[in-house]
Amino acid sequence: MREILGRRRRLRFRRGARTARLDAAVTFAVEWNWPVLPGAGLRTTPRTATGLKMLSRTVAGLRSQARTGDPGPGCSCPDPGCVVPGAHPYDPGLLAATTDERMVRWWWTARPDAPVLLATGGGAPCAVSLPAAAGARALAALDATGMRLGPVVATPTRWSILVAPYDLERLGELLYAKDSVPSSLRFHSEGGYLLLPPSVAGSGQVHWERAPLTGSARPWLPDVEAVVDALVEASTSMPGGGSRLAY
Repeated sequence: MREILGRRRRLRFRRGARTARLDAAVTFAVEWNWPVLPGAGLRTTPRTATGLKMLSRTVAGLRSQARTGDPGPGCSCPDPGCVVPGAHPYDPGLLAATTDERMVRWWWTARPDAPVLLATGGGAPCAVSLPAAAGARALAALDATGMRLGPVVATPTRWSILVAPYDLERLGELLYAKDSVPSSLRFHSEGGYLLLPPSVAGSGQVHWERAPLTGSARPWLPDVEAVVDALVEASTSMPGGGSRLAY
């Protein structure tokens, strides 16, 4: 009886996780007008006891990978050495990203385990990301200044601050005007993509470190210049010349 009950709980967990990705993708595309597409996903699927065990490890964030040298679940793409397993476009490609509800529902009905990718830039949100440890320190520093932030996406390895759309020309002008910019920063704009919650990829579970306001028609996003200025200030304001953004 315990085995049967345990199996039922696992099945409910699987169905809930799959429905959550479909629901999230529809919210992003239809309610927020964010173009999305399914990511490559992981090769291992929870169709066997081994698969369920692997999924459990992945949802937990795969914290033991770095310690044990375990490569973890592989990407479903053809590249055996994929460095971002599951967390990139493959089939369909990035240009297929859409806000069409019928297409989104078709994708995630066919592939309910697929990660949700946001195609950044154009009229869609962009992002500034940094390593997770540096991200936690940076957010604490920005909070201390009273700066208003929008949603923040977190994986076990990187945190991404969503910002209002910007193009590469504006980003180039912004960075050129700075004496220095922390090398830990990455910029996700036109032609890029970002993994969104509640996806699971090779690096682990994706979640909102700062969730959008519940019931908001479309999340408010700060300007990229304000965020970069604040991050640069945070990186140079530690006593002794250290940087909060070091990792």
